[in-house]
Amino acid sequence: MSLSAPGKAEHPASRLAPAKAEQPAPPSAPVKPHQPTPWTASAEPDRPTPWTAPAEPHRPAPPSAPANPGQPAVQLVLVALAPVVVFAVSRQSQVLVERFLAAPLPAGAISHLNYAQKVAQLPMVLSLMLCTVSFPVVARALAAGDTAAARRRAERDLLLAGVIVLVGAATVVAAAPQIVQVLFQRGAFDGADTAATAAVMRVYALGLLGQTLVGALVRCYFSASRPLWYPAAAMLGGIAVTAAAGRAWAGPWGTPGIAAANALGITLTAALLLLGVRRQSVPLDARRLALGLARLTAAAAVATAAGWWCAAGPPPLAVALALVTVTATFTATACALRAPVVPSLIRSAVLRRPTHEPAENPPLGGDVPLDRRHHGR
Repeated sequence: MSLSAPGKAEHPASRLAPAKAEQPAPPSAPVKPHQPTPWTASAEPDRPTPWTAPAEPHRPAPPSAPANPGQPAVQLVLVALAPVVVFAVSRQSQVLVERFLAAPLPAGAISHLNYAQKVAQLPMVLSLMLCTVSFPVVARALAAGDTAAARRRAERDLLLAGVIVLVGAATVVAAAPQIVQVLFQRGAFDGADTAATAAVMRVYALGLLGQTLVGALVRCYFSASRPLWYPAAAMLGGIAVTAAAGRAWAGPWGTPGIAAANALGITLTAALLLLGVRRQSVPLDARRLALGLARLTAAAAVATAAGWWCAAGPPPLAVALALVTVTATFTATACALRAPVVPSLIRSAVLRRPTHEPAENPPLGGDVPLDRRHHGR
């Protein structure tokens, strides 16, 4: 009986057919050595195929360029700017020191300092305009190697700046209440505020010459081709004196004591810069400058007394009268004391330049310009 699957009938011939014997595999062909075909790469490295490029000979790698070629230049700029930045930040921090010392004082103290400082510094701003304009002339003279021309120009500019700031300071001291009354006394700003601001402004004016000298002398230091830390160190010393004196004087004298500390600190900085400038690239004659500034200061003191006596009447008229009186008295006293620069200013104001005189002729100091190409046309 067959055990086939149900439903499927087994064919009779399937039982009678003998099983097929397995055929042996035909003998394999002999293995031939590998031969490159047109579509296979050759195993030999020295025989390039038509579709492979020949191997290039070994070439040494070029020297690697520096990672940042501009880094030395950036470092040089930072080194040159660092003393200037430290000096500028130190000078501006004087305001922060004063406001910090005035914070514990009664209400209105900081406002009185702000108003007084802004008005009192106007003569200094006017005087430093001259130094700002002449700074390229000094730098050009140093670049040309003409140290004598740079020295003459710097000394003349310092004395001219001293004349301007001393006349302005004398006017401020003489007519401080009238100036504040004209500018600010209205609304909540009453007579008491005017008196307090005028007192601070008069003390601030005592340091205006020092402020101007610092701004002018520092240009002689920074005109050099190398960075100098001496101005920054002198400025930091002045700030230390301002902080110490202000802390001691703020209690008994209030805001005028803080203003006096400011004047003392900036005057010390100016003295240090004047003493050290003779060893710099613009070797100024510190002794002659100090003598000339002392005579100008004496003339300003006499002019202040005359202006104070004349500052009477309505405020606008009093301010104008004080300015005229101070200017006239300062000029006369400076000429009597043989102060420098002032006689040259008078001659330049009175005498007219001939029409045939070259326009390049410098005023006031006889300073010969460096560029003479236009002369003799």
